[in-house]
Amino acid sequence: MMEKLNNAVNKNEKTPIKLQSNPYSLSPLSQSSQRLLRSPHKATRKISRIPFKVLDAPELQDDFYLNLVDWSVQNVLSVGLGNCVYLWSACTSQVTRLCDLSGDSNAVTSVAWSERGQMVAVGTHHGYVTVWDVAANKQVNKLQGHTARVGALAWNGDVLSSGSRDRIILQRDTRTPPTVIERRLGGHRQEVCGLKWSPDNQYLASGGNDNRLYVWNMQSLSPVQTYTDHLAAVKAIAWSPHHHGLLASGGGTADRCIRFWNTLTGQPMQYVDTGSQVCNLAWSKHSSELVSTHGYSQNQILVWKYPSLTQVAKLTGHSYRVLYLALSPDGEAIVTGAGDETLRFWNVFSKARSQKETRSVLSLYTGIR
Repeated sequence: MMEKLNNAVNKNEKTPIKLQSNPYSLSPLSQSSQRLLRSPHKATRKISRIPFKVLDAPELQDDFYLNLVDWSVQNVLSVGLGNCVYLWSACTSQVTRLCDLSGDSNAVTSVAWSERGQMVAVGTHHGYVTVWDVAANKQVNKLQGHTARVGALAWNGDVLSSGSRDRIILQRDTRTPPTVIERRLGGHRQEVCGLKWSPDNQYLASGGNDNRLYVWNMQSLSPVQTYTDHLAAVKAIAWSPHHHGLLASGGGTADRCIRFWNTLTGQPMQYVDTGSQVCNLAWSKHSSELVSTHGYSQNQILVWKYPSLTQVAKLTGHSYRVLYLALSPDGEAIVTGAGDETLRFWNVFSKARSQKETRSVLSLYTGIR
């Protein structure tokens, strides 16, 4: 088909259509504008539609409200599988088990790396949060206070925010005794399932099963902004690293929309109906693009340009909802996780196509534990 197209183009080029020797000679355009028009079009960036690596992840839960995958600045993946948290080094592919909660008849419900990649916070079904020093392979704190499972975690320096099915957000300095609760944020009427700090660490966005998106500042115990346009649970939240105050959020199955908010003015901006439950959002570090992952019913991964909201790519492969997403520290790759018990790595924001992508995906299966 491509050869026929090229031949047709070549034939068209040879068609004896008479033109002036210089079609731009009478143009009102400047010389620089004419040169721009004559320059070849920039090739459209191609994104591979197959993952460059796939890991088996047994017991990765198919639960929309949990956050079980995170990627540290030191290039280590933390994954909650059943009762355990495993660490996978993207540099060496080595797997280590960080903790096992089976002795407590407990389960992992969220994981989050600290900003420097030295600590991992682990939210649990029983409602407490443990903090682990990875280098020492040692638990350094156990934070009580929630009365139900902790599905969302977000670090701000040494302060850890945790969101729970008990509808409360707690903020605690992990260096203090575990009984000290710095701030208790009440506002959500159902489970808190999304938490993200703004790039300047001044504002915390929270999403809940009550379809609410809240923005909190460092001082107030009540939300400073409330957004109620979503028609389903808000788990997917992402602050733009390029546009100050720009916040993106995604709604669940009854909503399917990605919405954008100007938190400087409190005004809604544009939105797009994606056709599927929105599970996660992440902005590119390098350009004004973002990736979204989806559940019911298409289980797709979409890459968008902002602000045009044109689709750059649509990736499929997961057979369950794509409930988990993390961005690599270099900002070029993402990892997605699903209830099909696989983790898939994709080059979505990369500047150059990976040579690994030419291999068969079937040969790339290895286990995370």
